[in-house]
Amino acid sequence: MGKNRAYLLAGVLVILVIAASSLLFKEEDAGEDWESGATVQSGEQIARLQNNSGNLVNMSVNNIQNGENIKNRLNQNPEIKAIYHNKRDASHYYDHEAAVDFIEEPTSDELDDITNDINGKVVKRLNSTYIFRSESLDTPALLDYFNTRPNVEFAEANFILMQNDIKMPNDVYYREKYQWNLPAIETEKGWNISRGNKRIEIAIVDTGVDLDHPDLKNRLVKGYNVLENNSHPDDDNGHGTHVAGIIASETNNKEGIAGITWFNKIMPIKAMGAEGYGSTFDIARGLFWAVDHGADVINLSLGNYQRSEVLEEAIRYAYKHNVVLVAAAGNDNSSQPTYPASYPEVLSVSALNFDGKRADFSNYGDYIDVAAPGVYIPSTYFKKQYAALSGTSMAAPHVAGLAGLILSANSELSNREVMKIIKNSAIDMGGRGPDNDFGSGLIDVNNSLKSAEDSKSRRQKFRERLRDLFQ
Repeated sequence: MGKNRAYLLAGVLVILVIAASSLLFKEEDAGEDWESGATVQSGEQIARLQNNSGNLVNMSVNNIQNGENIKNRLNQNPEIKAIYHNKRDASHYYDHEAAVDFIEEPTSDELDDITNDINGKVVKRLNSTYIFRSESLDTPALLDYFNTRPNVEFAEANFILMQNDIKMPNDVYYREKYQWNLPAIETEKGWNISRGNKRIEIAIVDTGVDLDHPDLKNRLVKGYNVLENNSHPDDDNGHGTHVAGIIASETNNKEGIAGITWFNKIMPIKAMGAEGYGSTFDIARGLFWAVDHGADVINLSLGNYQRSEVLEEAIRYAYKHNVVLVAAAGNDNSSQPTYPASYPEVLSVSALNFDGKRADFSNYGDYIDVAAPGVYIPSTYFKKQYAALSGTSMAAPHVAGLAGLILSANSELSNREVMKIIKNSAIDMGGRGPDNDFGSGLIDVNNSLKSAEDSKSRRQKFRERLRDLFQ
């Protein structure tokens, strides 16, 4: 089955690139709450990328190389240090800072004693966790200090998480490239079962989203800018906008590209800056905010190699509130476990290329749950543009979008059941059974949505029949 699917992927790509033509969706007044019943002809969608003047363009972005450039800049910054997990893979943190979680809320006198002892101050706070910065002590010295205090639950470095793809266009344009990723995962067939539902919201904790992009502005709900503590999570990097477009770029509107879901809403959370990275503390704040404001699915196209109790606490909080969590595995062609992808509450996603093989940059290992397309993926980009990017950052939102479709088809499912459906419905791509490259296999939108439909309770099916009768 794996070999057949690999040949199919290559064949579909060649045929569709040769035969690419206009977007030919039949006009239909579906309405935003449409979930099933209409028919979409497989192979009918040919996506065309357009710039603001209407010319067909596709901005290619060498994000894998630029990811290495960001790491080099971090390595050269004297205020940022690294922990090496092996000869190649490292996690970075902000020096002179520590993330400290208290057993009991510290009094003002206790905080004064601490800041005097460390010659520093409190710079951020999230629930019982504080970020302290010292003018004189480095991070190891701060951790030694806090680990001797009786009221401290844990103390750790303020780690940096990087997006698993980077911006910086290289100005290479390609004309009329087909969205090979959608037919590869049986998206069009799945749309006959569900195209999504606006009541199911997918949060993207990332660099924000271009709030004025013509293919996204109608798909957004209220979001949050963690860095500025306001409700304007506009994207100044491009990464978050690209992730958002893969999930929910407005479909069947004769413009740009098509998202996996037609009607699910995007909740933009800006927790990383223009440089393309952010702290575990800010990512955690974004997670808490998303959960508390109704997110059903959260996409995390970011990570590093260091476990963080600050981040893990936020992950557990989201999971306990029945949120489906999806994370990118990383782009270093490494088997070193990455976080948050390696947490058991998270669906970890590796990247697959055109011919059905693991992308040469994709991380791998026994923590991989599923694979999705991650090479040359066209999507929306900041400043109202479109671009094609590669990375596990591009693979993860395929899975997040699928989770949104599954919950749209059957809202009674728990997050655990959604994760199980995605894995059990995947197409086996490697050796028989789960493997380190693909996990359970390549996601299959159609198979997953069939399983979601089949799992509906008799009561739920009866309610839907009554609703259909009186519409």
